[in-house]
Amino acid sequence: MIPIEFLRQFRFGEYAIFDFIAAFLGIYLLSPLLSKLFLKFKINIPKQNWLFLTLPISILAHLLVRNITPMTRDFIDIRNHYILKILILALLFFGLRGIKIIKKNKK
Repeated sequence: MIPIEFLRQFRFGEYAIFDFIAAFLGIYLLSPLLSKLFLKFKINIPKQNWLFLTLPISILAHLLVRNITPMTRDFIDIRNHYILKILILALLFFGLRGIKIIKKNKK
């Protein structure tokens, strides 16, 4: 068995735990760089907000590249999976809550 297939066989429901760990670890490691990048555009995004935004960003990214994963499929299903939808919207809310636009000081 290929190592990635072995790692992806451990699941929480129908979602691979490895995918969650990889996504959150990747955002955790990239959050200082992403925060500095957005500061150049005068947007202050705290590093912990990136962790809240991990799943909403991943669903959006999968939709944009048309790679429908089980979570993306469940999120866009209008008839079921309301707990997932509420969780993603709550994560989006908490992720956007601490973002501030830096205004230019007038001197």
